[in-house]
Amino acid sequence: MKTKRRRLVCILLPNKQHLDCPVGVRARGNEVLNSVLKQLRVSDLQVFGLAVLRDNEYLFLDLDQKLSKYFGKRWNRSSLMVPFILFLRVQYYVENGRLIFSSKVQQLYYTELRQNVLRSQSRHQEALFFQLAASALQAEVGDLEQRSGRDEEEEEEKQQGKQRHYFLPEDYFPSWLIKRRGRDYLLRHSPVLHGELTGVSRSQAVLQFIKEADGLQDGAVSFYRMRQEKKELRSLILLGVTVKGIHIYQEVEGRRWLLYDLSWNDIDRFTFQGVSFEISAVGSLCLPKLVYYTQSVFHSKHVLRHLGDSHRLHINTRDAVSCIQQLENMQVSRFHKEAYICDTTRLRQRLRCSNLKSTMSDCSDAAETATAWSKEEEEEEEEEEEEDEGSPSDAELRLDEPEEVFVDDPAEVSWLAELLLGVSVDGPLVLPASHWEAVTMEVKQVLWRRDDEGTDGD
Repeated sequence: MKTKRRRLVCILLPNKQHLDCPVGVRARGNEVLNSVLKQLRVSDLQVFGLAVLRDNEYLFLDLDQKLSKYFGKRWNRSSLMVPFILFLRVQYYVENGRLIFSSKVQQLYYTELRQNVLRSQSRHQEALFFQLAASALQAEVGDLEQRSGRDEEEEEEKQQGKQRHYFLPEDYFPSWLIKRRGRDYLLRHSPVLHGELTGVSRSQAVLQFIKEADGLQDGAVSFYRMRQEKKELRSLILLGVTVKGIHIYQEVEGRRWLLYDLSWNDIDRFTFQGVSFEISAVGSLCLPKLVYYTQSVFHSKHVLRHLGDSHRLHINTRDAVSCIQQLENMQVSRFHKEAYICDTTRLRQRLRCSNLKSTMSDCSDAAETATAWSKEEEEEEEEEEEEDEGSPSDAELRLDEPEEVFVDDPAEVSWLAELLLGVSVDGPLVLPASHWEAVTMEVKQVLWRRDDEGTDGD
């Protein structure tokens, strides 16, 4: 009888692996997340969230909700032998890969970005795809010169008409680019760019790929399908959630056309009522209110939550991104022995005084929005009616940026210098993003002492 009250949840990872998580019939998303953390042996997934595929669209779970809300009546009727599928996907994209503390999580992030690049339709950014391919090859193959020992073997195969290449264009370029340029063109020119990265470590190549992918128009983007008219049969509008704002595309004959590129500063508020989703830009842009329609109230609630969380992430990490960029610029200038005047001590003190208590894991508390579940969902959850609070069917999220706050604790951002030094944070001293206040001063002093001594943990 106890076994009948258990369910098997299978979590698919970006690297094609999967994790199995048996849970109780009344389990919530947090229980699955904790199992994923334990199996991956990391303390925080930071930028990742658990998503369910509903109506051919990925929706990120509210981890405080019961899983039955996402799987419906089938959840109560199934057994432990029938798996329910969830996806571990990037929920919050970042401008700099150094913001991802764990190397394991960073690798998963890189893997999903690689897939996004292969699906990209940014045909006007062709040169960037060659740079991304070179960075990916350096991250996955290493230095091109290490293959020199195979030259004789490859030359012999070439003479026999059996030329062998060390990569497949299909693994590094979108299909439309392969069709436009041809496989031979890509096989001939990509190794040249790859060779220019000789000496770059694989971990640095991963970071470079993440940074370059952020410049791809539809690379670091989460998409949601919407309709222009309520009664349209097909959803031809794509709302893209990015690090810095939103993109709105229209799909025409299978190709995406960018209609609007709005930063968070360009947007006054998001509002939904039922399936109607409204975007109001700031008055200075003189844009009309953009009204689109989601597939259901269920979708509207989750899209609005994702938008609010992403905006909060942008606010909470912009100072860290700026400081990381300054330190990277100093390292580059020092490497090239260029003249560079900078008060390094003052910059480090500024890093120590930045308020980074609110980090990526705090985003889930950003958008406390109200919504009504559809009648069908209420019927599926009759046993939980007493637990759920009633709420109106409309909600509004204003994008008012909070004032910047600074703290006196000089050790609040010790993790930043640690990241720049490349010290591994997968071990027991990892600093969970959601528990900065719980980190002891003793650990912080250890991290800063490593920074002062110039310790490299790779």
